[in-house]
Amino acid sequence: MIVCVCNALKEREVREAARAGCRDPLSAYASLGCRPRCGQCVPFARDLIATEQQDS
Repeated sequence: MIVCVCNALKEREVREAARAGCRDPLSAYASLGCRPRCGQCVPFARDLIATEQQDS
């Protein structure tokens, strides 16, 4: 599933960034070489990261 249309980031990529230690969308996006643009994806990315933190 696409999380961020502006950067073409996939759910898998955001989850992997969270498992690698990123604790918020900004750090996850930075680790993937981009940053949020329009911001519509930030709440979903935040939820994905929180889920990964709970599962670890």
